[in-house]
Amino acid sequence: MSRKMQPLPSLEPVLDMIASASGIYAERVPLLAAVAAQGAATVIVIFVMAIIPGDLARGMHPMSWALLQGVAAAALGYGLRMEPWWIPMHALFVPGLVGALTFDPPPEFALALFCVLCSVYWGVSRSRVPLFLSSTAAARAVEDLLPRGRNVAFLDIGCGVGSVLAHLARARPSGLYHGVEIAPVPFFLCRLRAALTGRAYRVSWDDFRNLDLGRYDVVYAYLSPAAMPGLWKKASSEMRPGALLVSNSFAVPGAQPALALDIGGDGASRLLVWRM
Repeated sequence: MSRKMQPLPSLEPVLDMIASASGIYAERVPLLAAVAAQGAATVIVIFVMAIIPGDLARGMHPMSWALLQGVAAAALGYGLRMEPWWIPMHALFVPGLVGALTFDPPPEFALALFCVLCSVYWGVSRSRVPLFLSSTAAARAVEDLLPRGRNVAFLDIGCGVGSVLAHLARARPSGLYHGVEIAPVPFFLCRLRAALTGRAYRVSWDDFRNLDLGRYDVVYAYLSPAAMPGLWKKASSEMRPGALLVSNSFAVPGAQPALALDIGGDGASRLLVWRM
């Protein structure tokens, strides 16, 4: 007996709502776009499961649905103009979860994965700052902000793997560039990158709260909303008049930036600049 199919509501309003939310809040909560892409991809898979014949749906392996969800999430991430490294992450996230459940990995695998994640996201519970990687567009925009005609002392707070530092060291080799990072793996990779480029910049495993921001002409940060009030308080008390505080995407509550530069092409990613 054939099953009578009921008309299903269109997915378009749901996807429009998710995309709209991502656009509104992306600069305050960058991970929202990733959650939106995964959520919308899941809705798409459920929709496909509902419209195909029941026997065919039940006969498909769970990994097939996971791969479909991954492809949809990657496509949505691309459509939301997320950074390139997000695309494979979207594509592999759900298939990876299904694979782990299907193949029943040994406990040692879970322990190793936990150790890797801890080494990458070390200190997040204290600093409330996850790992964000600055784009090439952000590095170029920061370069344009550096004062001309003199050597510049520059600090990258939460420098990750050193993308901004490496770019500035190539573009303005006369400057003094310093980065701080508290996560072990990104710090090691940034330190290795510095060594391979002739130590054009310096990297410390440290917290910015332990530094004197008054030593720098430009301080750049790609942190999180939770960290911005503390950074603003420290910068206001220590940075010299005329020095620049630059934040990738995250604003300071109650402090109007002197300049906002679009670095994403859609207004979602910006550099916010305060002259101290």
